[in-house]
Amino acid sequence: MQIEILDTTLRDGEQTSGVSFSPREKFSMGRFLLDELGVNRIEVASARVSDGEFEAVSLLTQWAAQSGRLDKIEVLGFVDGFQSLDWIEKAGGRVVNLLVKGSLRHLTEQLHHTPEQHIADIEAIINEADRRGMHMNLYLEDWSNGMMHSQEYVYQIIDALQNLPVGHFMLPDTLGILNPFNTGEYCRKMVERYPNLTFDFHAHNDYDLAVANTMAAVQAGVRCVHATVNGLGERAGNAPMTSVVACLHDQVGASTLVREDKIFSISKLVETYSGVRIPSNKPVIGDNVFTQVAGIHADGDNKGLLYCNQLDPKRFGREREYALGKNSGKASIQKNLETLGITLDEESMLKVTERITALGDRKQLVTLEELPYIVSDVLKHTPAEQHIKVVNYSLSSTCGLRPMATVQLEIDGELYERSASGDGQYNAFTKALWKIYTQLGKPKPELLDYMVVIPPGGQTDALVHTTITWRFADHVFKTHGLDPDQTEAAIKATVKMLNVIENL
Repeated sequence: MQIEILDTTLRDGEQTSGVSFSPREKFSMGRFLLDELGVNRIEVASARVSDGEFEAVSLLTQWAAQSGRLDKIEVLGFVDGFQSLDWIEKAGGRVVNLLVKGSLRHLTEQLHHTPEQHIADIEAIINEADRRGMHMNLYLEDWSNGMMHSQEYVYQIIDALQNLPVGHFMLPDTLGILNPFNTGEYCRKMVERYPNLTFDFHAHNDYDLAVANTMAAVQAGVRCVHATVNGLGERAGNAPMTSVVACLHDQVGASTLVREDKIFSISKLVETYSGVRIPSNKPVIGDNVFTQVAGIHADGDNKGLLYCNQLDPKRFGREREYALGKNSGKASIQKNLETLGITLDEESMLKVTERITALGDRKQLVTLEELPYIVSDVLKHTPAEQHIKVVNYSLSSTCGLRPMATVQLEIDGELYERSASGDGQYNAFTKALWKIYTQLGKPKPELLDYMVVIPPGGQTDALVHTTITWRFADHVFKTHGLDPDQTEAAIKATVKMLNVIENL
């Protein structure tokens, strides 16, 4: 069973509160979605919204026309005479997803039209699009409420339009009110009543049922479903691409053209452009979803992968990890030591386990890169690679002036000191640091992500946990810092990074 995927991150996903993509960002994501991820179609904008939307659509359609993908670029249009058609055609678009009323209540209370008037308006737009050589799909807005409260109206609309040149009839759960049981029932009614039409299902996640409803629609005979990367969308969002694809492949036994190993990359790209962080426990793409925390789980994996399921992280371009903290236990630590090629005797292993447990009690996280330093500290010897430390630093912030930092760094026993201004105290600190590195001709890492977690409750002395993601020599890793002061926490994470990159 082959299922088509329409990605609507660039249109419906942009209706997430606070999210607005630039034309170049839309172009970058659109190319990735079609070229790399392999979705069948992408919905990229709404007609007549802004000049920026027009530029974004034009960029994508120009590229798509040159690469033979123009029929995969779709734009939402409205029942507004021919204004949407004019806008989309001028932007180079060929496929229109026309938004029509899928419930009688929406029709009568929002448009104040009769079904006959609405049908006549829709027919005129479809015929004009066909005359222009454009392709037409229909969104039956609020279809789920239509099926609940005015099924005869839904059938009246489709009966009148089914013989016109319409490619897909799209069935949106606009308000996210469905569950898997009535989704299956309503979709089956559509498929059985109109066996020669092509239906799409478009889920919203208000009850956290978007993925389950999408599966139910497929099992009822729908052969195209809509999703967004990271589940972006209005209110609670849309069905998340990652979970939809994984569930279709593993739970339904369906096949798609989506390349699973590219899912994590597009998710991080959309996270960057949208500014909406991926929750750490988000299935498939969250930072922690392939991390075993309990020591008993690591022990079970050692004895036959007893705590692993079908969601192998390698499918999605990721790796399984074993957390280092108070719940780790000997087996988790052993897994990490094996990765590093470190072997310890039983007594040393016990000491290292006790130290990591104690750090966990203080809410301090330990990364794989930091583990060798903990081992060295516990065993009372200092490895040669621990030869960089910040001896001293001074930070200043004055109203009306740029923050300043002076940093004194010790490398192999030699002291170096530089000063710099920056956009903030931490930025000034790193600029002073990199002046020293430039002076010594040492390569600098790239800061990829900076995340701060401050416990809720308003306590000003609470520990701030800063996590910084770095790239150095094609190696991506994280370091952590813990301190009541946010800048101090970031500096601690940075000092850890300096020692890590010396050995890469």
